[in-house]
Formats: sequence, C-alpha cells, structure tokens
Amino acid sequence: MMRDSVAPQRIQDVAGKIIDQVDTVIVGKRHVIEQVMIGVLCEGHVLLEDVPGTGKTMLARSMAAALGGSFGRVQFTPDLLPSDITGSLVFDPRSAEFSYRRGPIVTNILLADEINRAGPRTQAALLEAMEERQVSVERERIDLPRPFFVLATQNPVELEGTFPLPEAQLDRFLLRITIGYPDLDGERGMLRRFRTDTPLRSVKAVTTPEEMRELIELVREIHVGVAVEDYLLDLVRRTREHGSIEVGASPRASLALVRAAQARAAIHGRGYVIPEDVREMAPAVLAHRIMATSQSDLLGHSNDGIMRAVIAETPVPVEDVRAV
Repeated sequence: MMRDSVAPQRIQDVAGKIIDQVDTVIVGKRHVIEQVMIGVLCEGHVLLEDVPGTGKTMLARSMAAALGGSFGRVQFTPDLLPSDITGSLVFDPRSAEFSYRRGPIVTNILLADEINRAGPRTQAALLEAMEERQVSVERERIDLPRPFFVLATQNPVELEGTFPLPEAQLDRFLLRITIGYPDLDGERGMLRRFRTDTPLRSVKAVTTPEEMRELIELVREIHVGVAVEDYLLDLVRRTREHGSIEVGASPRASLALVRAAQARAAIHGRGYVIPEDVREMAPAVLAHRIMATSQSDLLGHSNDGIMRAVIAETPVPVEDVRAV
C-alpha cells in the first residue's frame, strides 16, 4: 500500500529540494511556493491574483529552473491572437509543404501574464491546452510536453480594458492564490541578498521532467480514507446549500480538492490524507469555483470569506483517517 511505502518520502524529498531552491528567490513565501508545487504535482494550473511587483514572474521562472524543465512566457494583450500562443502552420517553399512553427505554449511551464487582458478567442485557445494538454492548429493536433503547467497572473485592482475570465476557464485552474507583500524581515533580506546579484543565478535544477512525471503518478496513489472522503464531500455539498452562495462547487471541484489534498499529504511525507490537508487546500481550490448571491456581493462578502465560513461550519472527522 502507498501509505506504507517509501514513495511519500521520495515525493517529500524532491518537492522539498524544489521548494528550497525557489525559496532563495521568493523570500518569506514558502507557503505560497508549496501551493504552486502542489499544482505541479497534481498536473493542475494556478491562477495568481496580485498587484504588480510581488514576484509572480520570478516565481514562475524559478520554479521552471528548479524543475529542470522548459519555460515559456506570454504577455497577454487585447490584440493577442490564438496563433500567437499555439503557433501556426508555415509554408516551406523548398518542400512545398506546411510545417508547424510551435508557439510558446509548447513548454513545461507557461507564464500567462495578465491573462484577463486577452480577448475571449485567445482565452479559449489557452483553455483547450489547459484541459486537454494539446493545441489545435488548422487540422493538426499537437500534444504538449509533460508535465505541462500554466501559471497565470492577473491584477485584481486594475480592471479597465480587461476581459474577465469566464466561469468555465476559472474552473480549469486547480488553485487560485495570492503572493502578498513580504514581511519586514523578508523584505529586508531580499534587499540585502539581491542588491548586487541576480536572483535566478542561485536556482539550480534538482529534478527532471521525467522524474516529475513519475512523482505525479505516485501522488495519485496517496490513500484517502472513507472518513476523509466523507468530510471532503460534506464540505463541497455545503457550498451548494449555503445561503450566501448562488452556485456551489461542481463535481470537478471535488476531484480537484482530493488531488490537491493528496499532493499536500505527499509533500509532508504521508501516504494518506488527513482532514488538515483538505482544510488547508479548500480555500485555494474552491473559492474561485463558487458564485456568491447578489445580496452577499452588496454586503461586500468575498468568496474567500464565504469559504472560510463554510469550512468553519463543517464538522471535522475524528475517526481513524487511514481506514479504508
């Protein structure tokens, strides 16, 4: 059984080394780095909502460097076309044939910067890649490399000239998180460390995409006991019945939450999920998948606040969480 094997320790060891490397660049935000690492282990995608200058781009680049994988970046703008992301077919006059010129999306880690500034057609092209791990160019379909991970950013303050992400695309993001400002000691350490040096120079590759594919498969075998499963389902179902929520979390959200909880358990060296894993991951997994009522919006209640209330109201199991 996975819970008795050395696999969780292997995942913990590799993930810990990756987090340590990124932590040398993104100072004082180890919890955020761990959540991004969970997204990679789940083969999910992460939406970072934060103001400019908090390290979103640096987080993506340092994560790609530590993983030893390829990195691509797309700066989303209103005039960006789907082919600017997916690539296009180019006619070669020497061979009299069309050949595929790949776009930046053919990579292990893609930074989709300010994703809400692109139009719906361009967002839809990214949606296919996120969901199906492939892109369509004319009549050809090109498989994307594994792992394939999208780290998208958007500025929640400046909304002029943006195209809000549709619910269908928000639902494709495993996690929605924020980095936030560093504390005083963290920002002081950043100033001293990077005053004369480039942060990315210190990041070394500690794994390979091939090893990451193995770890992704191992994470899916992390044990989820009946008591934890019941707790997770109770939590999701309460989002569908809560008075402040118009539309609750979908069955896809349940699956996303269990996978995120499995990855968190593995990162902490456990072969089984405990209720704390579910509680810790629920806000980042579920808050962007619910729709508050109009009255809640008028009262200024955020999705994050509503989710915290739902979590607080849901009883935590006390049985043996390792039971089948």
